[in-house]
Amino acid sequence: MKIRRFAGFAATVAVGALALTSCSSSGSTGGEATTDGAGGIVTAWGSEPQNPLIPTNTNEVGGGKIIDLIFSGLVYYDADGAPHNEVAESIETDDAQTYTITLEEGWTFSNGEPVTSESFVDAWNYGAKLSNAQLSSYFFEMIEGFSWDEDSELTGLQIVDDTTFTVTLKQPEADFPLRLGYSAYFPLPQAAFEDMDAFGEHPIGNGPYKVASDDAWQHNVEIALVPNEDYTDERVPQNGGVTIKFYETVDGAYNDLLAGQLDVLDQVPDSAFSTVENELGDRAINQPAALNQTLTIPMDLEHFSGEEGVLRRQAISMAINREEITDAIFEGTRTPARDFTSPVIDGWSDDVAGVEVLEFNPEKARELWAEADAISPYTGTFTIGYNSDGGHQAWVDAVTNSLRNTLGISAEGNPYPAFKDLRADVTAGTISGAFRSGWQADYPSLYNFLGPIFGTGAGSNDAGYSSPEVDSLLAQGSAASSVDEANEYFTQVQEVLLQDLPQIPLWYQNVTGGSADTVSNVEFGWNGVPLLYEVTKG
Repeated sequence: MKIRRFAGFAATVAVGALALTSCSSSGSTGGEATTDGAGGIVTAWGSEPQNPLIPTNTNEVGGGKIIDLIFSGLVYYDADGAPHNEVAESIETDDAQTYTITLEEGWTFSNGEPVTSESFVDAWNYGAKLSNAQLSSYFFEMIEGFSWDEDSELTGLQIVDDTTFTVTLKQPEADFPLRLGYSAYFPLPQAAFEDMDAFGEHPIGNGPYKVASDDAWQHNVEIALVPNEDYTDERVPQNGGVTIKFYETVDGAYNDLLAGQLDVLDQVPDSAFSTVENELGDRAINQPAALNQTLTIPMDLEHFSGEEGVLRRQAISMAINREEITDAIFEGTRTPARDFTSPVIDGWSDDVAGVEVLEFNPEKARELWAEADAISPYTGTFTIGYNSDGGHQAWVDAVTNSLRNTLGISAEGNPYPAFKDLRADVTAGTISGAFRSGWQADYPSLYNFLGPIFGTGAGSNDAGYSSPEVDSLLAQGSAASSVDEANEYFTQVQEVLLQDLPQIPLWYQNVTGGSADTVSNVEFGWNGVPLLYEVTKG
Protein backbone atom coordinates (compact mmCIF):
# COMPACT_ATOMS: atom_id res chain seq x y z
CA MET A 1 0.00 0.00 0.00
CA LYS A 2 1.21 3.43 -0.85
CA ILE A 3 2.69 5.55 1.93
CA ARG A 4 0.49 8.49 2.86
CA ARG A 5 2.40 11.55 3.96
CA PHE A 6 -0.32 14.15 4.28
CA ALA A 7 -1.58 14.02 7.83
CA GLY A 8 -5.26 14.26 8.38
CA PHE A 9 -6.55 12.97 5.04
CA ALA A 10 -8.69 9.90 4.70
CA ALA A 11 -6.91 7.23 2.68
CA THR A 12 -8.20 3.73 2.34
CA VAL A 13 -8.21 1.47 -0.68
CA ALA A 14 -8.98 -2.22 -0.61
CA VAL A 15 -8.65 -3.31 -4.19
CA GLY A 16 -6.43 -6.19 -3.22
CA ALA A 17 -9.44 -8.20 -2.13
CA LEU A 18 -10.56 -8.70 -5.72
CA ALA A 19 -10.74 -12.20 -7.06
CA LEU A 20 -10.75 -13.24 -10.69
CA THR A 21 -14.05 -14.98 -10.50
CA SER A 22 -17.47 -14.21 -11.83
CA CYS A 23 -18.80 -10.91 -10.68
CA SER A 24 -21.28 -10.64 -7.88
CA SER A 25 -24.87 -10.26 -8.91
CA SER A 26 -26.56 -7.18 -7.63
CA GLY A 27 -29.95 -7.14 -9.28
CA SER A 28 -31.35 -4.08 -10.94
CA THR A 29 -33.38 -2.80 -8.05
CA GLY A 30 -30.47 -2.13 -5.74
CA GLY A 31 -30.25 1.59 -6.29
CA GLU A 32 -32.15 3.42 -3.59
CA ALA A 33 -33.01 6.50 -5.53
CA THR A 34 -33.38 9.53 -3.30
CA THR A 35 -34.07 11.82 -6.20
CA ASP A 36 -35.94 11.70 -9.44
CA GLY A 37 -33.71 14.31 -10.95
CA ALA A 38 -34.28 16.87 -8.22
CA GLY A 39 -31.35 18.66 -6.61
CA GLY A 40 -28.63 20.95 -7.88
CA ILE A 41 -26.40 20.53 -10.89
CA VAL A 42 -22.95 19.35 -9.79
CA THR A 43 -20.01 20.88 -11.63
CA ALA A 44 -16.84 18.83 -11.99
CA TRP A 45 -13.41 19.38 -13.48
CA GLY A 46 -12.57 17.72 -16.77
CA SER A 47 -10.63 18.07 -19.99
CA GLU A 48 -11.85 18.29 -23.56
CA PRO A 49 -12.14 14.73 -24.92
CA GLN A 50 -9.63 13.76 -27.58
CA ASN A 51 -12.24 12.13 -29.80
CA PRO A 52 -16.01 11.93 -30.29
CA LEU A 53 -17.60 10.03 -27.41
CA ILE A 54 -17.50 6.49 -28.80
CA PRO A 55 -16.68 3.96 -26.05
CA THR A 56 -14.25 1.89 -28.13
CA ASN A 57 -12.37 4.97 -29.34
CA THR A 58 -11.95 6.75 -26.01
CA ASN A 59 -8.88 5.78 -24.01
CA GLU A 60 -8.04 9.04 -22.22
CA VAL A 61 -9.42 10.33 -18.97
CA GLY A 62 -11.21 13.41 -20.32
CA GLY A 63 -13.59 11.44 -22.49
CA GLY A 64 -13.58 8.43 -20.20
CA LYS A 65 -15.05 10.34 -17.28
CA ILE A 66 -18.04 11.32 -19.43
CA ILE A 67 -18.58 7.95 -21.08
CA ASP A 68 -18.63 6.18 -17.71
CA LEU A 69 -21.55 8.42 -16.69
CA ILE A 70 -23.69 8.02 -19.81
CA PHE A 71 -23.18 4.30 -20.43
CA SER A 72 -23.67 1.17 -18.36
CA GLY A 73 -21.81 -2.01 -19.14
CA LEU A 74 -22.23 -5.58 -18.05
CA VAL A 75 -20.28 -4.73 -14.89
CA TYR A 76 -19.37 -1.62 -12.94
CA TYR A 77 -16.73 -1.12 -10.24
CA ASP A 78 -17.58 0.31 -6.84
CA ALA A 79 -15.43 2.73 -4.84
CA ASP A 80 -13.10 -0.07 -3.71
CA GLY A 81 -12.77 -1.55 -7.19
CA ALA A 82 -15.04 -4.49 -6.49
CA PRO A 83 -17.04 -5.56 -9.58
CA HIS A 84 -20.84 -5.64 -9.53
CA ASN A 85 -23.10 -6.84 -12.28
CA GLU A 86 -24.97 -3.96 -13.87
CA VAL A 87 -26.63 -4.84 -17.19
CA ALA A 88 -25.53 -8.45 -16.72
CA GLU A 89 -27.75 -10.73 -14.70
CA SER A 90 -25.08 -13.43 -14.76
CA ILE A 91 -21.71 -14.24 -16.32
CA GLU A 92 -21.08 -17.98 -16.23
CA THR A 93 -18.44 -20.40 -17.45
CA ASP A 94 -17.31 -23.95 -16.88
CA ASP A 95 -13.91 -23.69 -18.51
CA ALA A 96 -12.89 -19.98 -18.41
CA GLN A 97 -12.91 -20.03 -22.23
CA THR A 98 -16.61 -19.94 -23.17
CA TYR A 99 -18.76 -17.55 -21.19
CA THR A 100 -22.55 -17.33 -21.20
CA ILE A 101 -23.75 -13.82 -20.48
CA THR A 102 -27.36 -13.23 -19.53
CA LEU A 103 -28.73 -9.70 -19.50
CA GLU A 104 -31.29 -8.33 -17.13
CA GLU A 105 -34.53 -7.54 -18.87
CA GLY A 106 -35.88 -4.01 -19.01
CA TRP A 107 -32.74 -2.03 -19.87
CA THR A 108 -33.15 0.66 -22.53
CA PHE A 109 -31.04 3.34 -24.14
CA SER A 110 -32.11 6.90 -23.50
CA ASN A 111 -33.85 6.97 -26.91
CA GLY A 112 -36.12 4.13 -25.79
CA GLU A 113 -34.36 1.38 -27.75
CA PRO A 114 -34.02 -1.82 -25.72
CA VAL A 115 -30.57 -3.02 -24.68
CA THR A 116 -30.22 -6.53 -26.07
CA SER A 117 -27.57 -9.09 -26.83
CA GLU A 118 -27.30 -7.50 -30.26
CA SER A 119 -26.44 -4.15 -28.63
CA PHE A 120 -23.30 -5.71 -27.16
CA VAL A 121 -22.35 -8.02 -30.02
CA ASP A 122 -22.65 -5.28 -32.66
CA ALA A 123 -20.74 -2.77 -30.51
CA TRP A 124 -17.94 -5.25 -29.83
CA ASN A 125 -17.69 -6.21 -33.51
CA TYR A 126 -17.52 -2.54 -34.46
CA GLY A 127 -14.79 -1.92 -31.86
CA ALA A 128 -12.76 -4.91 -33.03
CA LYS A 129 -13.01 -4.38 -36.81
CA LEU A 130 -9.61 -3.49 -38.24
CA SER A 131 -10.80 -0.82 -40.68
CA ASN A 132 -12.69 1.02 -37.93
CA ALA A 133 -9.29 1.70 -36.27
CA GLN A 134 -10.68 2.03 -32.77
CA LEU A 135 -8.13 2.88 -30.07
CA SER A 136 -9.45 0.15 -27.76
CA SER A 137 -9.73 -2.59 -30.38
CA TYR A 138 -7.12 -4.64 -28.57
CA PHE A 139 -9.62 -5.32 -25.78
CA PHE A 140 -11.24 -7.82 -28.17
CA GLU A 141 -8.02 -9.52 -29.22
CA MET A 142 -8.70 -12.53 -27.01
CA ILE A 143 -12.07 -13.31 -28.63
CA GLU A 144 -12.20 -15.87 -31.44
CA GLY A 145 -12.29 -14.26 -34.87
CA PHE A 146 -10.31 -11.15 -33.96
CA SER A 147 -7.68 -10.24 -36.54
CA TRP A 148 -4.93 -7.63 -36.73
CA ASP A 149 -4.51 -8.29 -40.46
CA GLU A 150 -7.97 -8.02 -42.02
CA ASP A 151 -11.55 -7.10 -41.29
CA SER A 152 -13.08 -10.03 -39.47
CA GLU A 153 -16.22 -10.73 -37.46
CA LEU A 154 -15.77 -11.87 -33.89
CA THR A 155 -16.88 -15.42 -34.53
CA GLY A 156 -16.59 -16.10 -30.82
CA LEU A 157 -19.71 -14.02 -30.20
CA GLN A 158 -22.98 -15.88 -30.63
CA ILE A 159 -26.44 -14.46 -29.91
CA VAL A 160 -28.69 -17.01 -28.22
CA ASP A 161 -31.68 -14.70 -27.77
CA ASP A 162 -32.38 -11.07 -26.91
CA THR A 163 -30.96 -11.41 -23.41
CA THR A 164 -28.34 -14.11 -23.82
CA PHE A 165 -25.11 -14.33 -25.78
CA THR A 166 -21.96 -16.40 -25.53
CA VAL A 167 -18.33 -15.37 -25.77
CA THR A 168 -15.68 -17.88 -26.81
CA LEU A 169 -12.08 -16.86 -26.20
CA LYS A 170 -8.99 -18.08 -28.02
CA GLN A 171 -7.70 -19.53 -24.76
CA PRO A 172 -8.99 -19.82 -21.17
CA GLU A 173 -8.80 -16.49 -19.36
CA ALA A 174 -10.09 -16.57 -15.81
CA ASP A 175 -10.18 -12.81 -15.30
CA PHE A 176 -12.30 -12.05 -18.37
CA PRO A 177 -15.39 -11.09 -16.29
CA LEU A 178 -13.29 -8.63 -14.29
CA ARG A 179 -12.52 -6.65 -17.46
CA LEU A 180 -16.14 -6.19 -18.52
CA GLY A 181 -16.66 -2.96 -16.59
CA TYR A 182 -14.29 -1.10 -18.90
CA SER A 183 -15.87 1.22 -21.43
CA ALA A 184 -14.61 -0.71 -24.48
CA TYR A 185 -17.22 -3.36 -23.64
CA PHE A 186 -20.19 -0.98 -23.40
CA PRO A 187 -23.24 -1.58 -25.67
CA LEU A 188 -24.34 0.72 -28.49
CA PRO A 189 -27.82 1.43 -29.88
CA GLN A 190 -28.52 0.69 -33.54
CA ALA A 191 -28.69 4.44 -34.18
CA ALA A 192 -24.93 4.61 -33.63
CA PHE A 193 -24.14 2.50 -36.69
CA GLU A 194 -25.98 4.86 -39.06
CA ASP A 195 -23.30 7.54 -38.61
CA MET A 196 -20.72 6.78 -35.91
CA ASP A 197 -18.99 10.17 -36.11
CA ALA A 198 -22.28 12.02 -35.67
CA PHE A 199 -23.23 9.65 -32.85
CA GLY A 200 -19.97 10.45 -31.06
CA GLU A 201 -20.93 14.12 -30.98
CA HIS A 202 -24.40 13.30 -29.62
CA PRO A 203 -24.03 9.94 -27.86
CA ILE A 204 -27.06 7.94 -26.72
CA GLY A 205 -26.27 5.74 -23.74
CA ASN A 206 -27.97 3.57 -21.16
CA GLY A 207 -26.19 4.86 -18.06
CA PRO A 208 -27.13 6.96 -15.05
CA TYR A 209 -26.95 10.17 -17.06
CA LYS A 210 -27.72 11.30 -20.58
CA VAL A 211 -26.49 14.24 -22.62
CA ALA A 212 -28.75 17.17 -21.75
CA SER A 213 -29.47 18.39 -25.28
CA ASP A 214 -28.15 18.42 -28.82
CA ASP A 215 -25.88 21.36 -28.00
CA ALA A 216 -24.89 20.13 -24.52
CA TRP A 217 -21.30 19.49 -25.58
CA GLN A 218 -19.71 22.89 -26.02
CA HIS A 219 -16.25 21.98 -27.22
CA ASN A 220 -13.41 23.23 -25.03
CA VAL A 221 -15.97 24.66 -22.58
CA GLU A 222 -18.16 22.00 -20.95
CA ILE A 223 -20.65 19.17 -21.41
CA ALA A 224 -23.97 19.08 -19.55
CA LEU A 225 -25.47 15.79 -18.41
CA VAL A 226 -28.86 15.19 -16.80
CA PRO A 227 -30.16 12.10 -15.00
CA ASN A 228 -31.45 9.32 -17.22
CA GLU A 229 -34.93 8.73 -15.80
CA ASP A 230 -34.96 5.18 -17.19
CA TYR A 231 -31.86 4.12 -15.23
CA THR A 232 -32.80 2.14 -12.10
CA ASP A 233 -29.68 0.22 -11.07
CA GLU A 234 -27.15 0.93 -8.29
CA ARG A 235 -25.71 4.19 -9.67
CA VAL A 236 -28.91 6.23 -9.56
CA PRO A 237 -27.95 9.95 -9.58
CA GLN A 238 -28.38 11.71 -6.27
CA ASN A 239 -28.25 15.14 -7.93
CA GLY A 240 -30.00 17.07 -10.67
CA GLY A 241 -27.21 16.57 -13.19
CA VAL A 242 -23.49 16.89 -13.77
CA THR A 243 -21.72 19.51 -15.84
CA ILE A 244 -18.12 18.64 -16.69
CA LYS A 245 -16.17 21.87 -17.17
CA PHE A 246 -13.04 21.84 -19.34
CA TYR A 247 -10.21 23.96 -17.95
CA GLU A 248 -7.05 25.21 -19.62
CA THR A 249 -5.12 24.96 -16.34
CA VAL A 250 -5.57 23.11 -13.08
CA ASP A 251 -4.77 26.34 -11.23
CA GLY A 252 -7.84 27.93 -12.78
CA ALA A 253 -9.98 25.00 -11.71
CA TYR A 254 -8.63 25.10 -8.17
CA ASN A 255 -9.32 28.83 -7.87
CA ASP A 256 -12.88 28.18 -9.04
CA LEU A 257 -13.19 25.45 -6.40
CA LEU A 258 -12.10 27.84 -3.65
CA ALA A 259 -14.55 30.43 -4.94
CA GLY A 260 -17.44 27.97 -4.99
CA GLN A 261 -17.66 28.12 -8.79
CA LEU A 262 -16.65 24.46 -9.18
CA ASP A 263 -17.95 21.67 -6.96
CA VAL A 264 -15.56 18.72 -7.45
CA LEU A 265 -11.92 18.65 -8.53
CA ASP A 266 -9.81 15.52 -8.85
CA GLN A 267 -6.45 17.16 -9.45
CA VAL A 268 -4.95 19.84 -7.24
CA PRO A 269 -2.22 21.98 -8.86
CA ASP A 270 1.28 21.57 -7.50
CA SER A 271 1.19 25.21 -6.38
CA ALA A 272 -1.48 24.25 -3.82
CA PHE A 273 -0.02 21.04 -2.38
CA SER A 274 1.29 22.84 0.71
CA THR A 275 -1.92 24.79 1.34
CA VAL A 276 -4.75 22.56 0.20
CA GLU A 277 -5.33 20.95 3.58
CA ASN A 278 -5.72 24.30 5.31
CA GLU A 279 -7.79 25.73 2.48
CA LEU A 280 -10.20 22.81 2.09
CA GLY A 281 -10.00 21.11 5.48
CA ASP A 282 -11.87 17.82 5.53
CA ARG A 283 -13.05 18.50 1.98
CA ALA A 284 -9.53 17.83 0.70
CA ILE A 285 -8.73 14.40 -0.72
CA ASN A 286 -5.32 12.75 -0.79
CA GLN A 287 -5.64 9.00 -1.14
CA PRO A 288 -3.89 6.19 -2.98
CA ALA A 289 -5.32 5.30 -6.35
CA ALA A 290 -4.53 3.11 -9.33
CA LEU A 291 -2.58 5.88 -11.04
CA ASN A 292 1.04 6.22 -12.06
CA GLN A 293 3.18 8.68 -13.96
CA THR A 294 5.82 7.65 -16.45
CA LEU A 295 8.15 9.08 -19.07
CA THR A 296 7.77 7.54 -22.50
CA ILE A 297 10.68 7.57 -24.93
CA PRO A 298 9.62 6.36 -28.41
CA MET A 299 11.58 3.33 -29.51
CA ASP A 300 12.40 4.97 -32.86
CA LEU A 301 13.67 8.22 -31.35
CA GLU A 302 17.17 8.93 -32.64
CA HIS A 303 19.83 7.57 -30.24
CA PHE A 304 17.25 5.57 -28.25
CA SER A 305 17.09 2.24 -30.07
CA GLY A 306 19.25 -0.87 -29.86
CA GLU A 307 22.08 -1.22 -27.36
CA GLU A 308 22.75 2.52 -27.42
CA GLY A 309 19.10 3.20 -26.61
CA VAL A 310 19.02 0.80 -23.67
CA LEU A 311 22.09 2.46 -22.15
CA ARG A 312 20.60 5.96 -22.59
CA ARG A 313 17.21 4.95 -21.16
CA GLN A 314 18.88 3.47 -18.09
CA ALA A 315 21.08 6.55 -17.75
CA ILE A 316 18.11 8.92 -17.88
CA SER A 317 16.21 6.85 -15.34
CA MET A 318 19.13 6.87 -12.91
CA ALA A 319 19.64 10.63 -13.42
CA ILE A 320 16.16 11.40 -12.03
CA ASN A 321 15.98 12.04 -8.29
CA ARG A 322 12.43 10.81 -7.70
CA GLU A 323 12.64 11.11 -3.93
CA GLU A 324 13.64 14.77 -4.10
CA ILE A 325 11.03 15.67 -6.71
CA THR A 326 8.15 13.96 -4.94
CA ASP A 327 9.11 15.64 -1.67
CA ALA A 328 9.87 19.12 -3.01
CA ILE A 329 7.19 19.48 -5.67
CA PHE A 330 4.46 17.04 -4.78
CA GLU A 331 4.54 17.42 -0.98
CA GLY A 332 4.12 13.70 -0.43
CA THR A 333 1.20 13.27 -2.83
CA ARG A 334 3.37 11.04 -4.98
CA THR A 335 5.59 8.08 -4.09
CA PRO A 336 8.71 7.17 -6.10
CA ALA A 337 7.91 4.29 -8.42
CA ARG A 338 9.30 0.81 -7.85
CA ASP A 339 7.61 -0.84 -10.83
CA PHE A 340 5.26 -0.21 -13.77
CA THR A 341 1.96 -0.82 -11.92
CA SER A 342 0.45 0.50 -8.69
CA PRO A 343 0.70 -0.50 -5.03
CA VAL A 344 -3.09 -0.59 -4.72
CA ILE A 345 -3.35 -3.54 -7.11
CA ASP A 346 -3.21 -7.09 -5.83
CA GLY A 347 0.18 -8.67 -6.63
CA TRP A 348 2.21 -5.46 -6.54
CA SER A 349 5.84 -5.81 -5.44
CA ASP A 350 8.49 -3.22 -4.59
CA ASP A 351 11.27 -5.73 -5.21
CA VAL A 352 11.08 -6.73 -8.86
CA ALA A 353 14.51 -7.82 -10.14
CA GLY A 354 16.24 -4.87 -11.79
CA VAL A 355 14.41 -2.21 -9.79
CA GLU A 356 17.74 -0.50 -8.96
CA VAL A 357 17.53 1.19 -12.37
CA LEU A 358 14.80 3.36 -10.85
CA GLU A 359 17.07 4.61 -8.07
CA PHE A 360 18.94 7.92 -8.29
CA ASN A 361 22.55 7.13 -9.07
CA PRO A 362 24.20 10.04 -10.92
CA GLU A 363 27.63 8.41 -11.14
CA LYS A 364 26.22 5.27 -12.76
CA ALA A 365 24.01 7.42 -15.01
CA ARG A 366 27.04 9.30 -16.35
CA GLU A 367 28.88 6.00 -16.87
CA LEU A 368 25.99 4.51 -18.88
CA TRP A 369 25.60 7.70 -20.94
CA ALA A 370 29.33 7.63 -21.76
CA GLU A 371 29.03 4.00 -22.88
CA ALA A 372 26.21 5.03 -25.19
CA ASP A 373 28.23 7.94 -26.54
CA ALA A 374 31.01 5.49 -27.38
CA ILE A 375 28.54 3.76 -29.70
CA SER A 376 27.19 6.98 -31.19
CA PRO A 377 27.80 10.47 -29.76
CA TYR A 378 24.59 12.16 -28.63
CA THR A 379 23.54 15.35 -30.40
CA GLY A 380 20.53 17.59 -30.08
CA THR A 381 18.20 18.46 -27.23
CA PHE A 382 16.29 15.90 -25.16
CA THR A 383 12.71 17.17 -24.89
CA ILE A 384 9.79 16.09 -22.72
CA GLY A 385 6.34 16.83 -24.12
CA TYR A 386 3.64 17.65 -21.60
CA ASN A 387 0.20 19.23 -21.45
CA SER A 388 0.01 22.62 -19.77
CA ASP A 389 -3.57 22.03 -18.58
CA GLY A 390 -2.47 19.19 -16.34
CA GLY A 391 -0.07 20.84 -13.90
CA HIS A 392 3.07 19.12 -15.20
CA GLN A 393 5.48 21.98 -15.84
CA ALA A 394 7.14 22.00 -12.42
CA TRP A 395 8.21 18.37 -12.44
CA VAL A 396 9.19 18.45 -16.10
CA ASP A 397 11.41 21.45 -15.31
CA ALA A 398 12.89 19.53 -12.37
CA VAL A 399 13.59 16.43 -14.45
CA THR A 400 15.14 18.31 -17.38
CA ASN A 401 17.27 20.30 -14.92
CA SER A 402 18.45 17.03 -13.37
CA LEU A 403 19.31 15.62 -16.80
CA ARG A 404 21.29 18.72 -17.69
CA ASN A 405 23.22 18.69 -14.43
CA THR A 406 23.84 14.95 -14.29
CA LEU A 407 24.43 14.06 -17.92
CA GLY A 408 25.66 17.41 -19.22
CA ILE A 409 23.17 17.44 -22.09
CA SER A 410 20.66 19.95 -23.38
CA ALA A 411 17.19 19.08 -22.06
CA GLU A 412 13.96 21.07 -21.94
CA GLY A 413 10.18 20.76 -21.72
CA ASN A 414 7.94 20.79 -24.79
CA PRO A 415 4.58 22.21 -23.64
CA TYR A 416 1.25 21.54 -25.37
CA PRO A 417 -1.71 23.78 -24.48
CA ALA A 418 -4.15 20.90 -23.79
CA PHE A 419 -4.11 17.19 -23.07
CA LYS A 420 -6.01 16.39 -26.26
CA ASP A 421 -3.33 18.19 -28.30
CA LEU A 422 -0.57 16.12 -26.71
CA ARG A 423 -2.55 12.93 -27.22
CA ALA A 424 -3.23 13.79 -30.86
CA ASP A 425 0.49 13.98 -31.62
CA VAL A 426 1.20 10.85 -29.57
CA THR A 427 -1.56 8.88 -31.27
CA ALA A 428 -0.44 10.05 -34.71
CA GLY A 429 3.19 9.21 -33.91
CA THR A 430 4.28 12.74 -34.78
CA ILE A 431 5.62 13.80 -31.40
CA SER A 432 9.27 14.69 -31.76
CA GLY A 433 10.77 13.63 -28.44
CA ALA A 434 10.01 11.96 -25.15
CA PHE A 435 6.70 12.77 -23.47
CA ARG A 436 4.98 12.53 -20.15
CA SER A 437 2.63 9.59 -19.78
CA GLY A 438 0.67 7.84 -17.09
CA TRP A 439 -1.95 5.20 -16.54
CA GLN A 440 -5.26 5.21 -14.76
CA ALA A 441 -6.37 1.62 -14.50
CA ASP A 442 -9.32 0.43 -16.56
CA TYR A 443 -9.90 -2.50 -14.23
CA PRO A 444 -8.04 -3.63 -11.10
CA SER A 445 -5.37 -6.00 -12.40
CA LEU A 446 -1.60 -5.94 -12.88
CA TYR A 447 -2.21 -7.01 -16.47
CA ASN A 448 -4.09 -3.79 -17.16
CA PHE A 449 -0.91 -1.80 -16.43
CA LEU A 450 1.15 -4.02 -18.74
CA GLY A 451 -0.77 -5.59 -21.63
CA PRO A 452 -2.37 -2.45 -23.12
CA ILE A 453 0.90 -0.50 -22.87
CA PHE A 454 3.71 -2.94 -23.62
CA GLY A 455 2.11 -5.68 -25.74
CA THR A 456 3.13 -5.57 -29.39
CA GLY A 457 0.61 -3.42 -31.27
CA ALA A 458 -1.48 -2.74 -28.17
CA GLY A 459 -3.69 0.33 -28.37
CA SER A 460 -1.82 2.33 -25.71
CA ASN A 461 1.65 1.15 -26.67
CA ASP A 462 2.71 4.73 -27.36
CA ALA A 463 6.41 3.89 -27.32
CA GLY A 464 6.08 1.44 -30.21
CA TYR A 465 7.68 -1.24 -28.05
CA SER A 466 7.79 -4.86 -29.18
CA SER A 467 9.28 -7.81 -27.32
CA PRO A 468 8.45 -11.45 -28.16
CA GLU A 469 9.46 -12.38 -24.60
CA VAL A 470 7.05 -9.84 -23.09
CA ASP A 471 4.26 -10.90 -25.47
CA SER A 472 4.74 -14.54 -24.51
CA LEU A 473 4.76 -13.82 -20.77
CA LEU A 474 1.64 -11.65 -21.06
CA ALA A 475 -0.16 -14.45 -22.88
CA GLN A 476 0.88 -17.03 -20.30
CA GLY A 477 -0.22 -14.77 -17.48
CA SER A 478 -3.60 -14.17 -19.10
CA ALA A 479 -4.15 -17.90 -19.40
CA ALA A 480 -3.17 -18.63 -15.81
CA SER A 481 -5.67 -20.40 -13.63
CA SER A 482 -5.24 -18.16 -10.59
CA VAL A 483 -4.36 -14.60 -9.72
CA ASP A 484 -1.17 -15.65 -7.97
CA GLU A 485 0.00 -17.71 -10.93
CA ALA A 486 -0.83 -14.88 -13.34
CA ASN A 487 1.05 -12.36 -11.23
CA GLU A 488 4.19 -14.50 -11.36
CA TYR A 489 4.24 -14.09 -15.13
CA PHE A 490 3.48 -10.38 -14.87
CA THR A 491 6.41 -9.95 -12.50
CA GLN A 492 8.63 -11.56 -15.14
CA VAL A 493 7.23 -9.11 -17.69
CA GLN A 494 8.37 -6.26 -15.49
CA GLU A 495 11.84 -7.72 -15.15
CA VAL A 496 12.20 -7.43 -18.93
CA LEU A 497 10.71 -3.94 -18.94
CA LEU A 498 13.14 -2.74 -16.27
CA GLN A 499 15.93 -3.73 -18.63
CA ASP A 500 14.44 -2.24 -21.83
CA LEU A 501 12.66 0.80 -20.29
CA PRO A 502 10.30 1.68 -23.15
CA GLN A 503 8.76 3.80 -20.41
CA ILE A 504 10.57 5.09 -17.36
CA PRO A 505 8.43 4.79 -14.21
CA LEU A 506 8.46 8.03 -12.21
CA TRP A 507 6.03 7.89 -9.30
CA TYR A 508 2.72 6.53 -8.04
CA GLN A 509 0.11 9.21 -7.98
CA ASN A 510 -2.38 9.78 -5.20
CA VAL A 511 -5.67 11.28 -6.18
CA THR A 512 -5.36 14.79 -4.78
CA GLY A 513 -8.50 16.79 -5.08
CA GLY A 514 -11.36 18.13 -3.14
CA SER A 515 -14.81 19.59 -3.13
CA ALA A 516 -16.44 22.91 -2.41
CA ASP A 517 -18.77 23.44 0.53
CA THR A 518 -21.58 23.58 -2.01
CA VAL A 519 -21.78 19.76 -2.22
CA SER A 520 -21.84 16.74 0.08
CA ASN A 521 -21.19 13.00 -0.06
CA VAL A 522 -18.10 13.29 -2.26
CA GLU A 523 -16.23 10.01 -2.64
CA PHE A 524 -13.33 9.13 -4.91
CA GLY A 525 -13.02 5.65 -6.35
CA TRP A 526 -10.18 3.15 -6.48
CA ASN A 527 -8.95 4.65 -9.77
CA GLY A 528 -9.04 8.26 -8.55
CA VAL A 529 -12.26 9.25 -10.33
CA PRO A 530 -14.96 10.90 -8.18
CA LEU A 531 -18.25 9.00 -7.96
CA LEU A 532 -20.26 11.93 -9.28
CA TYR A 533 -23.59 10.12 -9.19
CA GLU A 534 -23.33 10.01 -5.39
CA VAL A 535 -22.68 13.74 -4.93
CA THR A 536 -25.55 15.77 -3.52
CA LYS A 537 -26.09 19.48 -3.89
CA GLY A 538 -28.70 21.84 -2.59
